[in-house]
Amino acid sequence: MHLGMVVQDGCFGSAVASVIDIVRVADSVRGDVDPRIEPIELAIAGARRRVGTTTSMTLEVDHPLSDLDQFDVVIVPALGTLTTPDTVEALSGRAGSSMIRALGEIDTSTTRIAAACTGVFALAETGRIDAHHATTSWFLGPGFRQRYPTINLDLDTMVVVDGNVITAGAAFAHIDLALSIVRSISPDLAQHVAKLLLIDERPSQAAFVAYEHLNHEDPIVIDFERHVRARLDEPFDVGMAAEAIGTSRRTLERRVRTALNLTPLGFVRRLRLERARHLAATTDLSTADIAMRVGYANAETLRALMRSER
Repeated sequence: MHLGMVVQDGCFGSAVASVIDIVRVADSVRGDVDPRIEPIELAIAGARRRVGTTTSMTLEVDHPLSDLDQFDVVIVPALGTLTTPDTVEALSGRAGSSMIRALGEIDTSTTRIAAACTGVFALAETGRIDAHHATTSWFLGPGFRQRYPTINLDLDTMVVVDGNVITAGAAFAHIDLALSIVRSISPDLAQHVAKLLLIDERPSQAAFVAYEHLNHEDPIVIDFERHVRARLDEPFDVGMAAEAIGTSRRTLERRVRTALNLTPLGFVRRLRLERARHLAATTDLSTADIAMRVGYANAETLRALMRSER
């Protein structure tokens, strides 16, 4: 298996390093798991001979961008930006434009593409994942949806596989992305690498989403969130909530879906889960007491929600 990782100056050092380490560990132990597993090689591709990362790590580039079709899998790590405007600006430069052009020329019938975090933006810029399912970092969701409205963004899932394209969430989702690639080679090898490196499976980003930081700027959704947060311990009725903030149920449902890709009830559940986890981490309250404080009649209902969102 030949893997190529596309890098440019300023990419996240931790993201790049995690992919390199997981792939190298997988290659070094593959014989212990199954001698029939072929070597797993990782090369660095880029527009320059050397690339620097955010951690001051210098990467020697093995292949030009014109060689991307030679790989079985092309990996696009995070760019080193934290906002949509900064990411778009980075991609509009000479290096970013070259990378987008090269990604757009890949024959996905023979080469898979895997991207994570802001690297997914580079893939989206090619237009080749329009009308497909993808994910990225949860805090980039609103900007991503606005710029790429035809892409079906799933912020709940850590890794999304749609055909020959794999996308993953935030910086440390590169670990999940790399394991997903290894799993496509051998599930047993991926499991062995995860155990060796003490990697816990994180199938969802939901546990990490802090919705008050989502920059959707929709006044109705903002009013709805404020209304719900002040009444998390009360029964929820979407019609009554809509009336309380001066809108219709239909408008509220449509605006919440557009801004957050959730139903109003789904959003309330997420806010309750967020509050419950905060109380569990910062207080000595029992699960039953926490359940009452976030609007659930018993502890088992809350436990079931927590299990479903792991």
